[in-house]
Amino acid sequence: MAAENAGAQGHSAGEYIQHHLQHLQMDFNFQGVKQTSVVDFSLFNFDSIFFSVVLGALGCFLLWSAARKVTSGVPGRFQAAVEILSEMVENQAKGVIHNAASRKLISPLALTVFVWIFLMNAMDMLPVDLIPQIWHTAGPALGFKDYMRVVPTADLSTTLGLSCSVLLICIFYNIKIKGLGGWAHELIAAPFGDHWLLYPINFLMQMIEYLAKTVSHGMRLFGNMFAGELVFMLIALMGGGWALSATGVGLAIGHVLAGSVWTIFHILVITLQAFIFMMLTLIYTGQAHDSH
Repeated sequence: MAAENAGAQGHSAGEYIQHHLQHLQMDFNFQGVKQTSVVDFSLFNFDSIFFSVVLGALGCFLLWSAARKVTSGVPGRFQAAVEILSEMVENQAKGVIHNAASRKLISPLALTVFVWIFLMNAMDMLPVDLIPQIWHTAGPALGFKDYMRVVPTADLSTTLGLSCSVLLICIFYNIKIKGLGGWAHELIAAPFGDHWLLYPINFLMQMIEYLAKTVSHGMRLFGNMFAGELVFMLIALMGGGWALSATGVGLAIGHVLAGSVWTIFHILVITLQAFIFMMLTLIYTGQAHDSH
């Protein structure tokens, strides 16, 4: 349950939440030695990068393990679960992408996206202070800052990075299916018609459409996961305020009940958000195959 002991002693509620919303950003003042670089590494959220890479590798390993142990006989539970998931993704892909050759790449990509985002979302199920408290002891001792966020999809840079990657895939298939000239003509001839007076308006509308789809794709996932993370922090504050009094005991009981209910509900949220992101990935790449 994510609503474990808040560990908020010594901090106000606002300070506790503000601290937990800070990302690990390194200025490379490591062990007091300032290092210079042409890259401003303070702009990178290293906690999001670390957990994204680790969970991505874990997701690929799980899928690889299922594929390596596949059998034509009676499948085990893990193999059956992966097969059901793969079949579900393939069926969804067939509904929006009618090019069989493209589905050979896009279907596994969508499956990977679903598993990866689900694992990143599932980090929200860990106790709020579990990993940050471990980092509170280890991080400063190693010369790093005492900040740690463990839900990569609650970081806007992660979700927009994913949506921009989908945009690049859409551009790739637009060029592959329609040709560079065909896609360039579509950018200026749709949606209002192939007339030179309408070319600037068509192009502007196309750019707005690509921008809106990319931003909303990333913002939807970020908004839901950030809100869920914030609710877990608020519930954790209830546990941090318990004491041997009627009010304190009430807070402790409320902390457990609210945390349990929100955790159960959040299982649906993290699964649904992974599914929505995967479906939009399929829809957008499917639209890249269609001509206006």
